[in-house]
Amino acid sequence: MSDIVGKIPYRLALAGGWIDQPFVSELNPTPPGSMVTICVEPQNWFMERSGMATGTRKVACKLWGENGIPDDDPAQLVRDLYRAENEGQEHPSGSQDMIGLIYKGICRLDYDISHEDGYFPVHIEQCRDRDIADWIERVIHMLPIAPRPYGYHPLLEKHLTADGVQSLGETGKLCYDAIINKDVKRLGESLNNCMQLWASMLPNTVQHDVLQFDLPEILKHHQERYPGAMYSGCGGGYLYIASEKPLPGTFGIKVRL
Repeated sequence: MSDIVGKIPYRLALAGGWIDQPFVSELNPTPPGSMVTICVEPQNWFMERSGMATGTRKVACKLWGENGIPDDDPAQLVRDLYRAENEGQEHPSGSQDMIGLIYKGICRLDYDISHEDGYFPVHIEQCRDRDIADWIERVIHMLPIAPRPYGYHPLLEKHLTADGVQSLGETGKLCYDAIINKDVKRLGESLNNCMQLWASMLPNTVQHDVLQFDLPEILKHHQERYPGAMYSGCGGGYLYIASEKPLPGTFGIKVRL
């Protein structure tokens, strides 16, 4: 498939998403707050506008071409890609998109507003263990829902609180620890908690007039039947479902190590 879609990986963003945005992390009373990314091989074509960092990936393809990501210092590559995508932008994208594409394996990104104004993590905890990667490949199932529609703005309504942001950052820590310990119950808990916080603090991420699917009901259906589930991004995209059992209609990932 990489002959068709290119060699640049995609990335999954799991629990803690939005903590990489300074307008969120600045409210955290106990930084750092964390989120989890997984670098995945381009063995599938993923829908655009679906929370898979496809926009950042397009910029990476233009920047580095068909040979893929250079074998250089990943921290510098993240900054090069961040600059290429966000230069001149009034509302820059979060750095987790770039980190998730460039840093191999499973990563916990720790954000603190006192470090570089919150635009880049103060620390990245990285796991490239094959056994753990094999486990996450077995228990994460992707269910296609729909790309977010054009004209959709997820941040028109905000109810951010210090307690909520603190809890959001904790879901990322719980998620990473659950993966390292291969605990699907706690992994599911982290996904569920993250979605609950999205719905309360940024309600348009799951409900909006232009969305054509009942995202809360789809989410509830799967959370009641499996350890946990969350959407790949605001407005739908894919549903990530944590389960040790196979799920019909879903497909898996291959972690890039």
